[in-house]
Amino acid sequence: MQKARIKIASIDIGKVNEVCQYIQDIADKTGVAMRGPIPLPTKKLKVTTRKTPCGEGKASWERYEMRIHKRLIDLSLDERALRLVMRVQIPEGLNIEIEMVD
Repeated sequence: MQKARIKIASIDIGKVNEVCQYIQDIADKTGVAMRGPIPLPTKKLKVTTRKTPCGEGKASWERYEMRIHKRLIDLSLDERALRLVMRVQIPEGLNIEIEMVD
């Protein structure tokens, strides 16, 4: 049986959860079997820099971190449900990827 695999990624966890909830509502309305949202490991990108631009003075450091949150949703393939998912309003800064899997 074919299914649609939806991958959602963003640095804002609120947007990710909002879109996941919207897709879950679509699955409930259309009666389509749904697995997920499955949380994937959060990727942490870290950058450490010196505070002083000249390099003199005490060695104080600034640490910056960006987290990328990911979710995975599997939907049974139904044309009506997939069409509704394609119409979902995607907030700025959110990456969504839909692929067909056997």
